[in-house]
Amino acid sequence: MSSVVDLHSIRKIYGHGDAEVRALDGIDMTVDRGEFVAVMGTSGSGKSTCMNIVGCLDAPTSGRQRFCGVDVAGLGRDDLALLRRHYIGFVFQGFNLLPRTTALENVELPLVYQRMPWAQRRERAREALARVGLSGRENHTPAELSGGQQQRVAIARALAAQPRLLLADEPTGNLDSARTHAVMELLVELGRERNLTIIMVTHEDETASYADRIVEFRDGRIIRDRAVEAA
Repeated sequence: MSSVVDLHSIRKIYGHGDAEVRALDGIDMTVDRGEFVAVMGTSGSGKSTCMNIVGCLDAPTSGRQRFCGVDVAGLGRDDLALLRRHYIGFVFQGFNLLPRTTALENVELPLVYQRMPWAQRRERAREALARVGLSGRENHTPAELSGGQQQRVAIARALAAQPRLLLADEPTGNLDSARTHAVMELLVELGRERNLTIIMVTHEDETASYADRIVEFRDGRIIRDRAVEAA
């Protein structure tokens, strides 16, 4: 099985001398294609820094990082932007939808950045919304959708570009238990259907239980990496 994420001896250091902070202190982590990994840890544990590095939003101070076998350190700013645009999807706790824009137009946005022709991106966006159960809601704005539906739009937007990796940061943090269950079941189903690699930050044990693995951070280090037992 080929790895999508491969981190070796990754360090991220801020400041110098007495003010030095080791946000990441030599972590090793490999995530294979199709895996669903939950990342957990208290505030300041390093999990968010790790996610930013995995998502190519930040660079490590030292260590080796590969994405689908490519040495990320060898990529320039423009190449990193292309990598994020074409291969990584992002889902956030706050949905990050444009408020005066329809669901369909929100999902189309990353495809606009890819310079996909209008007809093709409209069809791709409709297909993505249908896949997350929102056929018939294409012309609704976020204010006309429930929290769970807004998160489904955000997931459809991330999936429309057909990424290799989906990074989800507390994707159910603003949802009640019923909607949390529905969104997590959807992520599991989509991951299996598309052989999609998913890395999700969460504080909730129940949410983490949907993953294949749980990786726990503390003080910039991985203290535990374990498989989730089947229910």
